[in-house]
Amino acid sequence: MYRVLFKRLEGNSDIAIPKKMSDWAAGFDLQAAIQEPLTLQPLERKLIPTGFAMAMPMELEAQIRPRSGLAYKHGITCLNTPGTIDADYRGEVKVLLVNLGQEPFTITRGERIAQMVFQVVPAVLIEEAEELPDTVRGDGGFGHTGV
Repeated sequence: MYRVLFKRLEGNSDIAIPKKMSDWAAGFDLQAAIQEPLTLQPLERKLIPTGFAMAMPMELEAQIRPRSGLAYKHGITCLNTPGTIDADYRGEVKVLLVNLGQEPFTITRGERIAQMVFQVVPAVLIEEAEELPDTVRGDGGFGHTGV
């Protein structure tokens, strides 16, 4: 079990810290910490604050992902998905939303706008090599293994 600390930022006592909506959920829902309703026009993108900062161990990263219901019903999704929050970041967590739907969409304070999934980051040693081991695929790129 990893310990992650959340700090609610000033003026956001009404915004819930991230929480799972069911016992088996992978993601922690994030709420919009905007002061006034915000309307996203079709193809418009905005950075939405969540009202908290956090500290997690160096073995973790947090990934920001869309909420499936918002994506399906309204075309609201996250750009740069999944967005990565590194363990050494201590600023406010924000969500980059875009409206890919055909109608304007209004976000209100406290609305669940995205989800955050924690992942373990493996320790990796990068080594430069003169040659790489062969594989059946070799250097076959896009579309090489099928349609």
